Amino acid sequence: MAKTIGNPISWTARNLGATSDHIVESVTRIGGAETDKPPTVLTLTRQDLFACLKAGYDDFLETRADAIFVILVYPIAGLLMFGIGLNRNLVPLLAPLVAGFALVGPVAAVGLYEISRKREQGGDAHWLDALGVFRSPSFGAIAALGLYLVLLLLVWLMVAQSIYAQTLGPDLPTSVGAFAAQVFTTGAGWTMILFGSAVGFLFALIALAVSVVSFPLLLDRKVGLPVAVVTSVRVMRHNPGVILTWGFIVAALLVLGAIPMLLGLIVVMPVLGHATWHLYRRAVA
Repeated sequence: MAKTIGNPISWTARNLGATSDHIVESVTRIGGAETDKPPTVLTLTRQDLFACLKAGYDDFLETRADAIFVILVYPIAGLLMFGIGLNRNLVPLLAPLVAGFALVGPVAAVGLYEISRKREQGGDAHWLDALGVFRSPSFGAIAALGLYLVLLLLVWLMVAQSIYAQTLGPDLPTSVGAFAAQVFTTGAGWTMILFGSAVGFLFALIALAVSVVSFPLLLDRKVGLPVAVVTSVRVMRHNPGVILTWGFIVAALLVLGAIPMLLGLIVVMPVLGHATWHLYRRAVA
């Protein structure tokens, strides 16, 4: 049958219809269906973590240019945050900002999960595959969970500011050097470090429990946001030691990546993102 050129009105109607269907499906997927059941959670070992890191590194090597292109916005955003903090004399929040990267890291890595998924299916991975997240039926749920993590970061920054005000504050330091001297040479400074680290650990624990496998699960299966979050929490409860070890590994690598002006994150973030996909594969049946 010969193809004919459709008129602009019919073409627009068809595409608007397809777009609206996608939006409706995305919104519906946020809550999930009543028949959604949490997937089976598997037992993990610490050997699984090293295997996931190796698999993530292999993915990074195979798609190095693509992954770096996708993740380049991460260190740039970090440098902008540093600049804003310095310009507004928010020096006490610089360390919490860097630590907060661990809270929103899963959001920045969503595109990498999609690339790993594409490679797993045997296709040629390209950086454009990361944009497939926007076409996912679960995009609404992914965006909602990402917004939750961003709000968690903002609450953490407010709490960190309050801790500073109660210890070294309320006056702002005159410079980064003066602030460092106050932190490491006074009793109030060490109180801030210890108390801030303890509270920061609780925030990180919440973020880890909620997001350790939820983003990859939303990309991979037709589940709603509640099922994805519940499954992620169940993975942590079923494997507390292993998942906590994973959290410390992530935190340590992020610190190492942040030392050279955050440029190390160009390598660390893709490896961790790809590795998280493989962790999901080993954690959920």
